[in-house]
Amino acid sequence: MKEEFMEMAINLACHGEGYVNPNPLVGAVVVAEGKVIGRGYHKRFGAPHAEIVALDEAGTQARGADLYVTLEPCCHYGKQPPCTERIIAAGIAHVIIACRDPNPIVNGRGIAHLRDSGLEITVGLLAEKAERLNEIFFTYITTGIPFVHLKLAMSLDGKIATRTGDSQWITNEESRIAAHRLRRKYSALLVGVNTVITDDPRLTTRHVPGRNPLRIILDGKGRIPVTARIFTEPGRTIVVTATMPHETEQRIQAQGGEVWRIMEHEDKVDLRQLLHRLGREGIDGLLIEGGGTTAASFLEAGLINKVTFFFAPLIIGGAAAVPAVGGQGIAEIARAIRLSDIKTERINDDLIYTGYIK
Repeated sequence: MKEEFMEMAINLACHGEGYVNPNPLVGAVVVAEGKVIGRGYHKRFGAPHAEIVALDEAGTQARGADLYVTLEPCCHYGKQPPCTERIIAAGIAHVIIACRDPNPIVNGRGIAHLRDSGLEITVGLLAEKAERLNEIFFTYITTGIPFVHLKLAMSLDGKIATRTGDSQWITNEESRIAAHRLRRKYSALLVGVNTVITDDPRLTTRHVPGRNPLRIILDGKGRIPVTARIFTEPGRTIVVTATMPHETEQRIQAQGGEVWRIMEHEDKVDLRQLLHRLGREGIDGLLIEGGGTTAASFLEAGLINKVTFFFAPLIIGGAAAVPAVGGQGIAEIARAIRLSDIKTERINDDLIYTGYIK
């Protein structure tokens, strides 16, 4: 029964995806005599925390009740007052916490404060599931750089476009909607300039409710067309370059875009430096959508945490067709990048394959 209540809290937390960044996803459930009397989740950045929402719903019935929460309650003042004080004041008897908050200003202090105040504390129920729920937040708060997720859509033979560059559409419509839901989870979305030149994408979440992510275009030589649709869509667009003509930069800025110059050498962008700058800007998660050269660059640099590949039941063929992952590639199978914690699912005839970089 206890797992059922924590599952409920985890499912509630998911409703905040795409709205709470860079805060964590949190859900909470108040239970009295085996009955749920309060539910809550963190709805958006700056809004009341999950515990407060659940306690407000429970009201005076919360006295002597149990509180199930997916993440250690905060004990500090931020945009909201500390949840620990409200939990104590509500008269909660037992707090069941899925996992600790690795944020240095929390990290056990919330648990200690509740325990010192006489509350019974249990930690670790469905911990692994709760940690996966906040993989973006946990990575960002402990490293200072975004969690990086590579998503690609391809044919069965690993092509993302034909030899003529045609790529719309490889996957089915339902898969494209699922891809937009994935976009919604991330603060920023990155593609290479070749994708912009070839497809002129909009890079929005127009197929699902939610905010548009920050759009980042990797453009080492400054080849981006200033007439691209990304400059007319709502939201922020940043072109990251190593070298770009001053006139092009001015035209991008006139279109409302921004230019970041981050050079490693010659016309190559320093990807690690880019991630650190994004981290300083409060970007907790980055979704990369290609193309093949961009995917290879991040993989070869060891900067990808997670991959999701959408496979469509198509065979494109051709040595000149565009591969999902370009670059030089490996010389030996033993040196291949391997995945762990694999999950597969189907959307009609498309297969979605997700895993983590070891």
